[in-house]
Amino acid sequence: MTVLTATGAGVRHHRRWLLRDLDLTIDAGETVAVTGPPGSGRTSTLLALARKLRLSAGQVSLSGPAALAHVTGVNDPEPVFTVREHVDERLALLGRPRRGAAAVDLHGLDPLARGRDLTPYQKQVLGVILARLAGPSLIALDGVDSGLDAGEQAALWALLGEVAAQGVAVLVTARAIDPARVSRVVVLSDPRTGEPGHAEVQESPKPVEEPEPAAEEPEPVVDEPAPVDEPAPVAEPVEDTPPAQETTSEEDTEEQGAK
Repeated sequence: MTVLTATGAGVRHHRRWLLRDLDLTIDAGETVAVTGPPGSGRTSTLLALARKLRLSAGQVSLSGPAALAHVTGVNDPEPVFTVREHVDERLALLGRPRRGAAAVDLHGLDPLARGRDLTPYQKQVLGVILARLAGPSLIALDGVDSGLDAGEQAALWALLGEVAAQGVAVLVTARAIDPARVSRVVVLSDPRTGEPGHAEVQESPKPVEEPEPAAEEPEPVVDEPAPVDEPAPVAEPVEDTPPAQETTSEEDTEEQGAK
């Protein structure tokens, strides 16, 4: 299901286009990144797509509510509120009972830590927690690579993956992004060297699934005939031949008579 559709979207500030002629769609469960160098209009593009900043041209439509997570200078944590108090306040603004705060997963944040003491990573996590309470179709957060080390970025992306797996679209900004982490990237031009406001939408390459090796066909088993017992050789019958009788020749008879 398509959550966000932008058609010819443009944002102009002080007679300069920060964004122009952007066509983009984001489906449920997809993650899209807006990238570009400082001054390219990443945050303004994020806010415009989340319908938190008025467009100068085109239109953006959403199929459900969009919620801002952490956007520096827009919705920073209250310095003296604890993490738990931030959750309580958001539930109250949503008209939900505060007793539900005990069931909210804080993803390792200290419930007594105050907003002024949170690290950039902790502010991002708190922003995602508060945004999810509204049950939005899209969550937008700014600067996912700002002030975070490699381990913190990996942990934040794991949390965003959990959000996307629940069917929520995720929109982020970063100076640079690993395309493998997102569905597509909106690349903003450098206003100092490129066309002001130009945005190029790049589809992330799909991972190539290696085909499973074909199962080797077993060699046909030939049933060898069972050995046949050869019959024992039959002894040929031996005929009993009577012993030859001695014959007496005539000469022997004559000799015996002479004697």
